[in-house]
Amino acid sequence: MSHVPSRVLVTGAAGRLGSAVLRDLAAHGASVVGLDRADPGTVDTFFTGSAGDVDLVAKAMAGVDAVIHLAAIPAPDRGTPEEVFVGNAAATFVVLDQAARAGVTRAVIASSLSITGLPFAPHPAAPDYVPIDEAMPLQAADPYALSKQADEATAAMVARRDGMGVVALRFPKLGTPEFLAEYVDEYRAEPGAGAHEVWSYLDLRDAAIACRLGLTAQVTGAHPLYLAAPETLSPYPTEDLLARYLPGVPRRAPLPGRAVPIDTSAATTLLGFTPRHLIAIAPAELGAS
Repeated sequence: MSHVPSRVLVTGAAGRLGSAVLRDLAAHGASVVGLDRADPGTVDTFFTGSAGDVDLVAKAMAGVDAVIHLAAIPAPDRGTPEEVFVGNAAATFVVLDQAARAGVTRAVIASSLSITGLPFAPHPAAPDYVPIDEAMPLQAADPYALSKQADEATAAMVARRDGMGVVALRFPKLGTPEFLAEYVDEYRAEPGAGAHEVWSYLDLRDAAIACRLGLTAQVTGAHPLYLAAPETLSPYPTEDLLARYLPGVPRRAPLPGRAVPIDTSAATTLLGFTPRHLIAIAPAELGAS
């Protein structure tokens, strides 16, 4: 598949990322079917309700060529553990299973850097090594991280069972430039504040582009992919941040300047994705603690 599908179902269409995806798809000539609990008001065809509702999702799949599944409870503290894990995992299963039943052969799902278990870790945790890559062992210790593991397992299942191509995008912190600038200020004042997310980010517009590329790239099987801007949200050198806040974590490659400690080469190779919208940050030196 090298062209934008003519009719795309987007779940979580009213969310921050969903709204950015709707704009990007519309700019590339795709007809969009939206599904969410709230109507974004920007699509011609919209279904109100849960992505875990089998009957609703089946109706929304009519005539759809591809699916971008973004609907989820986005953090472990946004509901009970059962609501977060069961709700997220069930919605992804329903969407991908119904897509397969409808003959859809391509899907993109929103995974997360949180699948590592680091961002919401209930106890101190560190990556096995940096740069983080898709081969690194996962350390899920919260229901949101676990739900993302279940999501990716579901993607692998439908890929094997139905031949669907599924791209699972492991997003870091997402936001508008204004939203992300607030974290630049926070990380400047408190350099260790972003350690649990390895100071990574991605502009919402780039995240939307990645979703579209996940539909158009030549892909077979299921592929989890880390995404991030090439530099961190911190003004301080990455090597200095790692030495102070993630000491003892092995380095598998040099991380010069403010290089993000995530290996995003798989997304570049598979999707041809390169972030375009970067936050300009004046570099600074990390003072003595």
